[in-house]
Amino acid sequence: MEASYLTRHPRIRDLINFGILVIAVLIGTLLLNTYVFRSFSVSGHSMDNTLSDGDRLIINRIPVTIAQIHNKNYLPNRGQIIVFTNPVYTPGSADRYIVKRVIAFPGERVVVKDGVLTVYNNDHPDGFQPDKTTRKNNVGPKSPTSHDGDWTVPDGSVFVSGDNRVGDNSFDSRSGLGFIPTYDIIGPVVLRIFPLTKVDSFR
Repeated sequence: MEASYLTRHPRIRDLINFGILVIAVLIGTLLLNTYVFRSFSVSGHSMDNTLSDGDRLIINRIPVTIAQIHNKNYLPNRGQIIVFTNPVYTPGSADRYIVKRVIAFPGERVVVKDGVLTVYNNDHPDGFQPDKTTRKNNVGPKSPTSHDGDWTVPDGSVFVSGDNRVGDNSFDSRSGLGFIPTYDIIGPVVLRIFPLTKVDSFR
């Protein structure tokens, strides 16, 4: 019986197998980045001192993917650090992806006055300060909070802020970025993998 063409030309067979392997790896990487996990590098100092410029983060895409499967928009937890698509992004003018902390949800009122950020909702008609639960061991939102204002979060959006809120250190929902549509959320930050001396997990 005559040997097949690929049997008679092992180098061509090896090249084809290698090509199939490369394609499989590329497809697998694309699927992982789209539906499971994605990496993100912090740019700037808006999240100091929780996150620093150059930190490499891992974003969990799974809850967003599950929400999309059920034809719903993903809604993160209050206080979570998320990465989202910049709603005012234009090529060459701003970062395409931004990392901030979730402050408030649809229907809630956010007030910044005299350096204090307060959230009002049905459960807390007299208001509460979410920073008290996220600021631990000198890590978390800095005070005082600049940019006095009064906002009510619309449906389908969240209110976000950087942790470095003194002055103009953070471009966020207080200072011109506006509310973030939930469909623009890439996912919550779950891990810092670089620098190695600062590896940490986030909830």
